[in-house]
Amino acid sequence: MAPVVRAALVQATWTGDSESMIAKHEEHAREAARQGAEVIGFQEVFNAPYFCQVQEPEHYRWAEPVPDGPTVTRMKALAAELRLVMVVPVFEVEQAGFYYNTAAVIDADGSYLGKYRKHHIPQVKGFWEKYYFKPGNLGWPVFDTAVGRVGVYICYDRHFPEGWRQLGLNGAQLVYNPSATSRGLSAHLWQLEQPAAAVANEYFVAAINRVGREEYGDNDFYGTSYFVDPRGQFVGEPAGDQAEELLVRDLDLGLIDEVRTQWAFYRDRRPDAYEGLVQP
Repeated sequence: MAPVVRAALVQATWTGDSESMIAKHEEHAREAARQGAEVIGFQEVFNAPYFCQVQEPEHYRWAEPVPDGPTVTRMKALAAELRLVMVVPVFEVEQAGFYYNTAAVIDADGSYLGKYRKHHIPQVKGFWEKYYFKPGNLGWPVFDTAVGRVGVYICYDRHFPEGWRQLGLNGAQLVYNPSATSRGLSAHLWQLEQPAAAVANEYFVAAINRVGREEYGDNDFYGTSYFVDPRGQFVGEPAGDQAEELLVRDLDLGLIDEVRTQWAFYRDRRPDAYEGLVQP
């Protein structure tokens, strides 16, 4: 019998400084653990504001190494203390001039399993990410964790079906999609794309959005974070669109096998016919 995993996510408002933002997320993680959660994910660049609303060199100050920077090091200790798998999105500096939009994945014993770097980097009004980030170069890793096989796809990535599929082919059972998306730009897509990806690839998705306005621009982050199952159905109610919220939901991983047997999308794929999809 496949396990039921109790999973959590956090949609948060910006506090005004990194230290209090991290401390707030630590408390959310503790509360999730008190509720029996075994895995938790945070929003895109969780320990900073969404500074990509502007293009200013001062914001490189938010960057840190992964996994040896202060935030991931701190989260590793917390994961070990709480016996909690953690998906921790931060602004990564690898070396001078090499910056990435990254999520570290930490196992329940506090060990660092690896990282995902965002592949698709937007450059449009309010989302000037190419100013800060290089495109990801680590593929689509899926991490063997204490709760199962976990993948990550970050924000703008969600508009591109290829990565969702590669995560499925790599064995993902649960994909966290940490985001920072604004009302009016893509709100009508928010409850469409991730459920469609969950159906097409037959796994669970945790869709996380920021909430509220921040000091660097007019973006109105609308929350409404949720978990969705391989049938495209919400697991419990989504979060609201105005306030910070911790969601804790039970995910029955047995549904993955059930859906893949019933719908058989992986059996009926035609990779021999798809060569044109990767032509420039």
